[in-house]
Amino acid sequence: MAKLFYMGGPLFMGILTILLVILLVITVVFILSIASGKAVGMANFRHRLTYLKSLGLFTMITGILGQLIGLMTAFSAIEKAADISPGILAGGLKISMITTLYGIFIYMLSILIWFLLDLWYNKTESS
Repeated sequence: MAKLFYMGGPLFMGILTILLVILLVITVVFILSIASGKAVGMANFRHRLTYLKSLGLFTMITGILGQLIGLMTAFSAIEKAADISPGILAGGLKISMITTLYGIFIYMLSILIWFLLDLWYNKTESS
């Protein structure tokens, strides 16, 4: 796993990991709010739950940005080298996808967490 982290580029992979940790902290706060019953009395709690989806979307966009910056750098190197084998090109394209996949994984996780917390909140609110 650490190998993929460094292959994807420590800068963007680090940013994505920080965003993942923030997402998990916000999730714990929402879980504690629902479990303690404080969420039922809070105004706009369901709207606040959408912050999870928004943060996940921001993470996915950050992953795509990391890929595009990596591709620009790679294409600049290819332009200077002029002649490059297809295997090297395919390997570079594969590595550029790591940040995008990580960002999409975090986005899918945020959607799943949002969905489960929204169901739990609706169940708590109706009872």
